[in-house]
Amino acid sequence: MTEMVFGTAPSRAGDPVLPRWWRTIDRVTLGLVFALFGVGLLLGLAASVPLAEKNDLPPYYYVTRQLFFGGMALAAMIGCSMLPVALVRRLGVLGFAASFIALLFLPVLGTDFGKGAIRWYSLGFASFQPSEFLKPGFVILCAWLMAAAQDLGGPPGRLYSFLVASVVVILLALQPDFGQACLVLFAWGVMYFVGGAPIILLMLVGGLVVGGGITAYSASEHFARRINGFLSTEIDPRTQIGYATNAIQEGGFFGVGVGQGTVKWTLPDAHTDFIIAVAAEEFGLILVGIIIALYMAITVRSLIRLMRERDPFTRLAGTGLACAFGVQALINMGVAVRLLPAKGMTLPFVSYGGSSVIASGIAVGMLLALTRRRPQGRMAEILLKRGR
Repeated sequence: MTEMVFGTAPSRAGDPVLPRWWRTIDRVTLGLVFALFGVGLLLGLAASVPLAEKNDLPPYYYVTRQLFFGGMALAAMIGCSMLPVALVRRLGVLGFAASFIALLFLPVLGTDFGKGAIRWYSLGFASFQPSEFLKPGFVILCAWLMAAAQDLGGPPGRLYSFLVASVVVILLALQPDFGQACLVLFAWGVMYFVGGAPIILLMLVGGLVVGGGITAYSASEHFARRINGFLSTEIDPRTQIGYATNAIQEGGFFGVGVGQGTVKWTLPDAHTDFIIAVAAEEFGLILVGIIIALYMAITVRSLIRLMRERDPFTRLAGTGLACAFGVQALINMGVAVRLLPAKGMTLPFVSYGGSSVIASGIAVGMLLALTRRRPQGRMAEILLKRGR
């Protein structure tokens, strides 16, 4: 329908795929993502060596694995960014269906790796976390439903998207994985708001979230322990938050020096959930500021490009993907500085983890595909051209 009204992006006959992709892709965002991955490898060199020694592995075992999975993620990102919008929608819906089925079987076939939450499938040579791959598919599916609701005689897509979000959040909370549940609900709320949802309904959803949080606090010892630790006025120096807070304070503005940090020897998740603490201790506030600027630039730049989009699905899906990407980074860093309760969430493209980095590559690839330049012209020019 959008193409009938506004026209399509001009294309040259016989124009090869790669030149057309390079001409229309947001090259700045693409470069920022590569910069983030480079920072992740740098921090991996600093943070993962002690863990490798502890597990009797080669010193750079985790770095080489991150390089391998990161290469797969960047290849997936570039491949997804070349897809047309219709194919992005189909891939997202199929990906959601596969990830949702995997999520359903987690209680039976999954493992917790001793962390108290059943979130992974053990594959022997690696692990697989369905919730990481569920997020981009969830955003695409809900955007499709919400956009369909705007068509004349369309289905009640907003209601369907709310039901899908409710089921996904419940499944994630049962693992328990309240961090991913909050992120999924946030992405849905942003898309719902952009799609024209009434404020009263969003306030009702907010009330349900508060009620769910109170219920989870009463019923889940895992959740209650994290909330109590966050609300405590004193920080136990032997906890992960205690180690991370001390490392950030020690780092100061310029850091203690490359390889001179100590938190990587004491913090179990220094290479994953708390890698920002390693960055703050060894490289100081300067590198942390650069990392924050990279995430802000990717998110804000994507949202600005999406403001020009007239297609409802493209606008909603892109907004959901961009906001989920930025907020995940915000949550990870907020936990490290004790602004938020511990949630076990990775830093996209920076933290170690195969599922995390590959899923981030797919999500950002879809975002790049949705923000590619598709010149549509001004309405007056189009009407004038059609009237000739």
